[in-house]
Amino acid sequence: MNIEPTAPTSKNPPEQFAGDVWLDPIALPHDGDQRMIVSKVRFAPGARTAWHSHARGQYLHVTQGIARFGTRDGQIIDVHAGQTLYTPPGQEHWHAAAPGCFMEHLAMLENADDPAGTTTWLEHITDDEYNGSVA
Repeated sequence: MNIEPTAPTSKNPPEQFAGDVWLDPIALPHDGDQRMIVSKVRFAPGARTAWHSHARGQYLHVTQGIARFGTRDGQIIDVHAGQTLYTPPGQEHWHAAAPGCFMEHLAMLENADDPAGTTTWLEHITDDEYNGSVA
């Protein structure tokens, strides 16, 4: 066993995120038989992902603040610190910090058979999509 080296914090790219979003890798595969990825992701108020999906689904555990999640059917939910959201494989969705607060979550997912296909990034969400009615 070993203590993993600390990876530097990176700012997520504007092609996939709007606003300030930072990522800290926690666990990455060491070899081809491993698939697990865990990252701590921090969002400034109102910062958000673009639409995307994951080949094997994703768990998001909110550790601070309030997260906002949306799906293509127009459903929007706010998830509070201590709650975990699951998005199934292939479901197009977005996540963000709710207005007026910072948000941090742990993102947990598995690589696809081809790691390049783990996440499919799509277009940015609109302000109307972000500001839609919360369930």
